[in-house]
Amino acid sequence: MPVRTLTLIAAVLTASLLALLAAISAGILARWDGASLPGALLHAGTVFGATLTLLCSLIALGVATLT
Repeated sequence: MPVRTLTLIAAVLTASLLALLAAISAGILARWDGASLPGALLHAGTVFGATLTLLCSLIALGVATLT
């Protein structure tokens, strides 16, 4: 595999991990603030989607700039 492909795979996996950590943190903080379990899951899902979208768009911008 070329180095660019491995770098891209590593960047996407890192973005996924960061989005997952952000979602877990948001869910815990929402639950700690008194939200119900479905409400905390809703917050966690929203943060996961937003973070992953932002990070993947930044990765795509970087790839488009470098090629």
